[in-house]
Amino acid sequence: MFSNYLIGLREGLEASLVVCILIAYLVKTGRRDALKPIWLGIGVAIVLAMGFGCALEFGSQELTFKAQEGLGGSLSIIAVGLVTWMVFWMRRTARHLKSELHGRLDAALAMGTGALVATAFLAVGREGLETALFVWASVHAAGDGTPRPLIGAALGLATAVLLGWLFYQGALRINLAKFFTWTGGMLVVVAAGVLAYGVHDLQEAGLVPGLTSLAFDISGVIPPDSWYGTLLKGVLNFQPDPTVLQLTVWLLYLVPVLTLFLLDPGVTAKLRGRKRAESTSG
Repeated sequence: MFSNYLIGLREGLEASLVVCILIAYLVKTGRRDALKPIWLGIGVAIVLAMGFGCALEFGSQELTFKAQEGLGGSLSIIAVGLVTWMVFWMRRTARHLKSELHGRLDAALAMGTGALVATAFLAVGREGLETALFVWASVHAAGDGTPRPLIGAALGLATAVLLGWLFYQGALRINLAKFFTWTGGMLVVVAAGVLAYGVHDLQEAGLVPGLTSLAFDISGVIPPDSWYGTLLKGVLNFQPDPTVLQLTVWLLYLVPVLTLFLLDPGVTAKLRGRKRAESTSG
């Protein structure tokens, strides 16, 4: 439940901040006439994201077991790829998000109503589709048959909307760089678990070998149906009996990706500068 709350909070707040920045800019520049096309684009993006989520959920139910596992595993891997790209992108652009959106909005205002609708739709739609896909993959990985994952995602989105409203009203100041760094790091951990479950789904579908080769089995120590087993699975997508391939993929993703993500951008820039200076002097 916590992992889905985190997904809803992270993606929802990103979308809420985008909406706040767009609306605030139009109000401050006296272009309230452009608010309707912006809200229209936002509404279309929300409907599209909800429709995409419903299509994933109800469409997959008509498939055979192996087809469901194959689809679930493939979409889980795609979702992890999208989320990984998103957290790195936001890590780099959080400080300049406002100026970037203002530039896009100025260009859209010059082009007309259709451009305004498209700007709002594209700004919010990407987060909506990513949220729908990653929440579906995370719920599919949890597989506990309860509505808790969906409740967690809904609570995360509700919290994001509230924070966005407070941010717009000036009652809240958010250090976007720090917020997206901490939540991004936690999302990388969640994504590693979703990736491991995606590989397991592909193994159950018979598309990837090694289903019976377990790395370890500590189900006796941490029963999956215990409160702490459920907690670990809900927070970290923990599995007490992973296959060798699952554990390998989990480690190969988590260690380098989390290290690169948490690496100080300033340190990275200095290292690049040193390399350039050395290559120039050489």
